[in-house]
Amino acid sequence: MLLNIENVYKYFGGEPLLKDICLTVENKEAVGLIGRNGCGKSTLLNIITGRVGFDKTNEGLGSVSLANNAVIGFLEQNSGLESSSTIIEEMRHAFDPLIEAKRRMEELESRMTSLPADQLELVSGEYSQLSSYFEAHDGYRMDVKIRMILNGMGFGDVPEDRLISSLSGGEKTRLALARLLLEDPDLLILDEPTNHLDFRTLTWLEGYLKTYRGSILIVSHDRYFLDKVCSRICEIENGRLTSYKGGYSAYLVQKKMNVERQIKEYEAQQKEIEKLEDYIVRNKTRASTAKMAKSREHMLERIERIDRPVTYNKPPKIKLEYDIEPTKDIVKVAGCPVEVGEGVKHKLLIPSLDMHIRRGEHAAIIGPNGIGKTSVLKLIQGLIPHKGGSISWGGNVKISYFDQEHSSLDPHDTVIGSVDRRFPRISEQQARNMLGSVLISGEDVFKPVSVLSGGERAKLCFAHMALQRGNVLILDEPTNHIDLGTKEVLEDALAEFQGTIILVSHDRYLINKVATRVIDLSGGEARSFEGNYDAYAAVIEAERAEQERLLAEDKQQRQLEEYKENKQKQYRSKQQRAADAKRRARIKELEDEITELEERINTLEEEIADPVTAGDFTVMTAKCAELDELKKLLDEKMEEWAEG
Repeated sequence: MLLNIENVYKYFGGEPLLKDICLTVENKEAVGLIGRNGCGKSTLLNIITGRVGFDKTNEGLGSVSLANNAVIGFLEQNSGLESSSTIIEEMRHAFDPLIEAKRRMEELESRMTSLPADQLELVSGEYSQLSSYFEAHDGYRMDVKIRMILNGMGFGDVPEDRLISSLSGGEKTRLALARLLLEDPDLLILDEPTNHLDFRTLTWLEGYLKTYRGSILIVSHDRYFLDKVCSRICEIENGRLTSYKGGYSAYLVQKKMNVERQIKEYEAQQKEIEKLEDYIVRNKTRASTAKMAKSREHMLERIERIDRPVTYNKPPKIKLEYDIEPTKDIVKVAGCPVEVGEGVKHKLLIPSLDMHIRRGEHAAIIGPNGIGKTSVLKLIQGLIPHKGGSISWGGNVKISYFDQEHSSLDPHDTVIGSVDRRFPRISEQQARNMLGSVLISGEDVFKPVSVLSGGERAKLCFAHMALQRGNVLILDEPTNHIDLGTKEVLEDALAEFQGTIILVSHDRYLINKVATRVIDLSGGEARSFEGNYDAYAAVIEAERAEQERLLAEDKQQRQLEEYKENKQKQYRSKQQRAADAKRRARIKELEDEITELEERINTLEEEIADPVTAGDFTVMTAKCAELDELKKLLDEKMEEWAEG
């Protein structure tokens, strides 16, 4: 067991935020921590890391304990590196203990040859400990690790000598995560680590964390990420923590079953209580039954009351339907450049866009930030002009557009006024019913649009879409700003929608559930992949593996060709052939001698590290002297071998 939390409470303003929290994290376990905003997730992380204390209650003081010598690494939400160092300098700081160990080993090596016998035993023991530590922590692969993690975190093309102070906020956050991964702590705590990460980096991070040697505790709203990485989900709800086995999808199933079971148990107990109370009321005043009524009262007092079940708040209802069936071909885009800005701010995002959406498809458009996903949605609708190519829509197409900026809403309208203005033919009651279905009711319908939260604006837009009854839904980041319950309702509504969907989103869980085709704009063109996000990711991974195989084959072929070319040059005369044969024989002889020397050196180093040897001064001195001579001889042989 790496981490153990027992009976922890935390109060704010006299009210409990966390109540009787119990949590264990085992070695090599990945735990996801979820819950509504403000439920106490970040507070619990701060308690674990010792930044915040917990409170004493009438039941006593709880406890937070960590395994002996365990190291915690904590990435706070949106925290980035602030440093005047270069990228490579900062990454190497993660290995400061190893670098210091290496420096000390080199210092000891230089001293051991000249130390008097009475000091050699002590120094050789220190050297042996340092060497074991250096090897156990993979010190010889420091630079390899740095390059691997920087490349995986999206810094493969960024110069290593670039100053961190010149990076953007998102880049600094990614770099902070890269350094934390290099530090390799026993317990890795990540608070919303997927912010600022594109699909490629997310995929790499998921793969890396699945093979992480330590334990992981993650707070995240990225449900796809939780599914891929976590083996357990812990939810904080109403101050209490409940644990569920498996990833996020498994949690949803278990949570539903738990709630249903709790409701049944609660209702059964309530019926039993009502039955006892009714019996007591009817019989306690009668002399003949008063004794039995008193017995029922004692029975009622002994019942351990089940709390009213905690269920989700009432979710919205989103139902998307249409009236007219469009033609088979919804939209065809051929050779259209995607551009933004004018003059010096002009930027060509995609030189030539080709895209074909058919009736009934649910197409998800993905790609890195700034590639032009939103611009594509605006381009095909004619909201921005195109200077070439063609865009043709099929017949009977009726578009409902969800703009992530909610620009279709007039901030001067009231909520119900925005519905009346766009749909003048419906009655006030119909408007209220639709708004009520997305949880905007009562006096809230008279709120100005300008004071609505991002989530409330999104729900109002969903109400507009439902009333519009479009057969083609164009959605730009529809899950931004909305709560988890609304996300799940929206996903179900979109998955069940029989019409056509063109969707831009960073929410891979949504894409996986809704999409029947993925269109990737990453390469500056529209590449189409049949299926959902999992199917797309499998193809991309297969392509990556194939590319690596082809690169390896190409390298092997080039090496073979170079070998043949060199071989031909080497055999130009009998004299050269004879000289080459002699040289090869000597190289083979040197390789055998080097192998024998290396084996003898390894054996000597093991013997020197043996406590029995270290206790015999005469033997230790002889072996160290022999080791020094063998290393010198090995260096000579290696130099001769390198000269060829």
